[in-house]
Amino acid sequence: MEPVRDGLDALLLAPTAGGKTEAAMFPLLSRMAAQQWGGTSVLYLAPLKALLNNLEPRLEQYASWLGRRVALWHGDITASRRRNVLFERPDILLTTPESLEAMLVSVNVDHRQFFAGLQAVVIDEVHAFAGDDRGWHLLAVLERLTRVAGRPLQRIGLSATVGNPDQLLAWLQGSSVQNRAARVVAPDLAKLADGPPPGEVELDYVGSLVNAAAVIAGLHQGEKRLVFCESRQTVEELGQLLRAHGVTTFLSHASLSMDERRRAEQAFTESRDCVIVSTSTLELGIDVGDLDRVIQIDAPATVASFLQRLGRTGRRPGSSRNCLFLTLGGQPLVEAAALLLLWSRGWVEPVNAPPEPRHIVAQQMLALCLQEHRIGDQAWTEAWNGLRPFGGSARPIVRHLVEHGYLEQDEGMLFIGPAAEERFGRRHFMEMTAVFTGPPEFTVLLGRTELGRIDPSLLTEEVRGERRLLLGGRSWRVTYIDWRRRRCFVEPADGGGRARWQGAGWAYRGYQLSQAVREVLLGVDPPVALTRRALTRLGQEREDKLHLVHPGGTVIVRADNGDLRWWTWAGFRANATLTATLGEVVDPVERFDGNSIRLRENVTPGSWRRLTADAASRLCLPEINEKALDGLKFGAALPQRLAAATLAARLADLDAAAAVLDETVRFVVI
Repeated sequence: MEPVRDGLDALLLAPTAGGKTEAAMFPLLSRMAAQQWGGTSVLYLAPLKALLNNLEPRLEQYASWLGRRVALWHGDITASRRRNVLFERPDILLTTPESLEAMLVSVNVDHRQFFAGLQAVVIDEVHAFAGDDRGWHLLAVLERLTRVAGRPLQRIGLSATVGNPDQLLAWLQGSSVQNRAARVVAPDLAKLADGPPPGEVELDYVGSLVNAAAVIAGLHQGEKRLVFCESRQTVEELGQLLRAHGVTTFLSHASLSMDERRRAEQAFTESRDCVIVSTSTLELGIDVGDLDRVIQIDAPATVASFLQRLGRTGRRPGSSRNCLFLTLGGQPLVEAAALLLLWSRGWVEPVNAPPEPRHIVAQQMLALCLQEHRIGDQAWTEAWNGLRPFGGSARPIVRHLVEHGYLEQDEGMLFIGPAAEERFGRRHFMEMTAVFTGPPEFTVLLGRTELGRIDPSLLTEEVRGERRLLLGGRSWRVTYIDWRRRRCFVEPADGGGRARWQGAGWAYRGYQLSQAVREVLLGVDPPVALTRRALTRLGQEREDKLHLVHPGGTVIVRADNGDLRWWTWAGFRANATLTATLGEVVDPVERFDGNSIRLRENVTPGSWRRLTADAASRLCLPEINEKALDGLKFGAALPQRLAAATLAARLADLDAAAAVLDETVRFVVI
């Protein structure tokens, strides 16, 4: 791969199993040998520990051809293995950004010596970082690492197809975007312009999870099938239903223990006539062997997710990529059709970093002080090499950290203060290296074996008789709850278990996908195979919602009960922006969802035109409920107004809101 061999920053795009890892690592290994790189010279970063575990033997084999070594470093690696890594530094280190930062702040790691020979960083599944705060954290850590190594580091991103590759590469380059050459390598992009992407895709409507299980059990017997679900609860319930049909079934989701997931994935890899049911944990590049079929329950949140899942199949010579959608309701059927319509046109979501990461700036200031022990109260602005927003614009945040005891200031130096010790100092500041907040969960144990984690509400709600849980697709009877240590002990049960987890921040449907939903309701079908059941139910949905859509613009509908609702089909963020802007016409109590906005009952066509005439020129950021600030990790280390401003900027979609206001509006009475 010429750009990598020549030392350029690069973004390598290819479908799942398209050889991205080899395209990055083979040229780096060649340079490592030719230029006699010593010590740990290559970092390989990935968003999931399981992905790194999966890659280790492959990369170890490649490195061994040149007499080089590979090692893992993440939260599941034992202390003895870590000591070996520090004692005999590997040539290639596989880790996560969080574990990398933990190395930088650890008193047990001489990070300057360890990273003295670092030359290049490979970021696998870079799109999975760039779209949320892990991406800002990754960039900031890479800038600090550049200063530790004392040289610019070649940055190589690996990704499936994205809608804005040039912007993604520029983002990945960080502070060096202006002075380092870079190139996007995307051999498959030209094919997307030739028509619908390749793949055998079928859309079906089955009406319930029970029916979905019956269809899966009856279809494609003797083949290896991977079923994607959009929640852990659905994974558990479908797994139990499939086992009741006698199907050999394995499960994978984030709340199962690592050992449980490894056992399931290994068993699935070695079997033939079987099913593995998973959330997005198996969407990324973890190898589960040669698949025959991918089945999707309802619709994933994005076209990009669908592309990743579709790419799991068709790896065998003579086989093709395929996916069967089984939708459980009318609305999920319409959403799946809309997603497939966008996919057929070659459209993929652009990956954009969330705006205004002020809470990550606060976290990075604290991490920098841990790394350096003391930092000059003016010199800290240089630590991220001018990467916005970690430079001088962060002074109000630093001032707040000092004023509230998160940082101490003495004789021109900054260092960790008592408030940071109290809030983030547990377990050697481990909480401070992760920029996302997980809901509190209880660990479930069968004897000494960890099965996974559950939502605590399952242990607190009133039940008659035995308390039973559903985990790993099996029912368990709760025998003892250790409230202080957040553990519960179980024994096998015959059935009756229940599964539940708090929502994990479902991605809001965006403007393009919402507009595609409107197209589907107006009669446009995606160019895929639709079953008779799907066509019949789509017809019902179109008939039921005929008055809510119009090809020439948006519709304001007045119902018999006086309810007045504006059907924008613009997505949640655009509607949040419109609601904040149009306070004179929006109902102050029940406001909006992703499809529509409720208006005041006294709005007329005349008052609407008068009150919204200049709205596009005065768009406002959405209002933020104080309770929402609790979900912003490190938000407590910010002034409340800045924390609220951060969330408001992330909830807004100004461009989509302006596009909606530019459309013709029709008033309809039903």
